[in-house]
Amino acid sequence: MPRVAAVDLGASSGRVSAVEIGETTLRATCVHRFDTAPVLLDGRLVWDIVRIQTDIETGLADAAASERIDAVGVDAWGCDYGLVSPEGTLTELPACYRDARTQQPDDRGASAIDRVHATVRPDELYATTGSQFQPFTTVYQLADDIGRGRLAHGEAALMIPDLVDFWLTGLRSAEVTNLSTTGLVDPRTRRLAEHLIERLADGPARCAWTSLGRQWRAPVEPGAIIGPITGAVAAHTGLRPGTPVVAVASHDTASAVAAVPADDAWAYVVSGTWSLVGMELDRPVLTPASRAANFTNELGVAGTVRFLRNVTGLWVLTQCLRSWQVDDPGMGLTGLLTGAAAEPGGALFDIDDPGLLPPGLDMPRRVARLLGQHEATPTRLARAILDSLARAYAQAIAEAGDLCARPATVVHLVGGGSHNTLLCQLTADATGLPVIAGPVEASTLGNALVQAWALNRPAHPSAPTLHRDDLATMRALVARTQPLVRYEPHTTEGTHR
Repeated sequence: MPRVAAVDLGASSGRVSAVEIGETTLRATCVHRFDTAPVLLDGRLVWDIVRIQTDIETGLADAAASERIDAVGVDAWGCDYGLVSPEGTLTELPACYRDARTQQPDDRGASAIDRVHATVRPDELYATTGSQFQPFTTVYQLADDIGRGRLAHGEAALMIPDLVDFWLTGLRSAEVTNLSTTGLVDPRTRRLAEHLIERLADGPARCAWTSLGRQWRAPVEPGAIIGPITGAVAAHTGLRPGTPVVAVASHDTASAVAAVPADDAWAYVVSGTWSLVGMELDRPVLTPASRAANFTNELGVAGTVRFLRNVTGLWVLTQCLRSWQVDDPGMGLTGLLTGAAAEPGGALFDIDDPGLLPPGLDMPRRVARLLGQHEATPTRLARAILDSLARAYAQAIAEAGDLCARPATVVHLVGGGSHNTLLCQLTADATGLPVIAGPVEASTLGNALVQAWALNRPAHPSAPTLHRDDLATMRALVARTQPLVRYEPHTTEGTHR
């Protein structure tokens, strides 16, 4: 029975869990939980990745002290990266996707987004990569770093989980599920769209873009063995020398979707700080209609495509709660949700309004302004947030079914939001479909299951061969071992389909 350490980094908190996997066993124990929230440094939102790495090593030490650990895997959010010098030194703290840097004009009045689109039109980008437009997509962040001279020739841009793997092993890699959030990967080939790099590599930026193209030319698939931990990591953590680090589905949503206990005709909602809403497909959808609907095609386990839309998620509610607790330190989420359930509901706003992206204690005022209810109580605002989230979920699920010609018959809601009974019921009502909630720690379980698959192979080839049958076996184990709750809709058609 393999026992692995799953490092799961969310955009608000991280955790290290020890996970046991057997034919009838899938048991995760969180041994260390820690904050990962971005910090403001010199006017920029950045990730304190050095502190996060220290917390990861603390968690790995706790896991190693409890019992043997056979492997380690790391998943995290997408789009962001750390810049590493040829000597292996982090050049500065990684920028956070919530920072507005890609939209800020340079001396000539053009933003990083403008500069990319002046070279490659948005419709061309989508036809190649299938990536929805988000101002923080990696390609725009890279254009900002290169344009401002932060990324020099020879430096590597390591996606956040690849950066952690580098610190654990000393080896540089690029795992494909996270790399697919960069806006530079062709989802049909699961490889870097090198012709885009060639077009962006113009003038003074040529060397930096070309260097990136070489670095990302051969991404690894989930299940590959990156390499053993270094001697220093073994000494710091107590892990057995030579413990392998596995390239799991390193985008946290890809790991979560791998652990969805589902079969045919299902949609998923991975509900946390962000909500990722969509369907698992065999091939990408690159049509003008899917671009107009702002759906993205990210890569998953076993050759799958995650056809989804990003929805702002529980970020808005947690930021509001943080603000309310300044005046009422005793306010908790449980009491707030109980009060929200008693509100009449029906007040809706655009949960994806760009004004809700930045952090801040003024989040309740921003929500109230969108609602036009400046005197709204916390419970009324909380109910409006959840109603608006459920509506956004329903719209995304219905549109995904239309765009891929495969309507969903059930919704699987996983992640932290699956604990929120009001959100689950509102989602069932809004979609008119049954909602199966759980598992809560889907990313951790998907991470661990890919590690177990890698360890159980008789050999470790550089190109893994994880197939759909393997994925089905993983999901069947989740269904047998994890607590799941079913919510039936109170309506038959769904109010927002």
